Amino acid sequence: MARLIALIFIGEVNFQVLSYLAENLPRFFPGILVRVESPIPVPPRCWVPSRKQFDGNCILESLPTLKGTKVLGIIDEDLFVRGLNFIFGLASYDKTLIALARLRNEFYGLPPNQSLFLERALKEAIHELGHSYGLSHCPDPRCVMHFSNSLAETDLKGPDFCKRCKGILLRNLTLDT
Repeated sequence: MARLIALIFIGEVNFQVLSYLAENLPRFFPGILVRVESPIPVPPRCWVPSRKQFDGNCILESLPTLKGTKVLGIIDEDLFVRGLNFIFGLASYDKTLIALARLRNEFYGLPPNQSLFLERALKEAIHELGHSYGLSHCPDPRCVMHFSNSLAETDLKGPDFCKRCKGILLRNLTLDT
């Protein structure tokens, strides 16, 4: 089985985010290669006018399945799933998704902070990919697998896995070969 993460931008490509993720993700997933794929358009059918947001499950389902590859979709839109007002990301076994809109300070009327935005995008990408490699939410608020219901919680946690989650990840990566 290929040990690959494919990055796919959905909609207009933010090359800075794409290159930052491509450069940094391999540090957190030993032995996994990261490849940038061609972007895909935002599926209009996923827009929910009454919410003024995109349906995260619809966007996730629209991502291509690539055999032996974990797909990370990156979209610069506001997403939700049933039961939640918004999401930072979403994951299934072979497809993951992060939504950039709410990771920016500007979304909340705050001054831009590009380095903080990129750090948040990386944390969310690692978190969602962690789910695709079999990790669940972690009770340790500093672990990247801790559930974030706000930017404050995202900012509190680090980009790395706690000792327990890292052990599970490494075991799952070994089993996945």
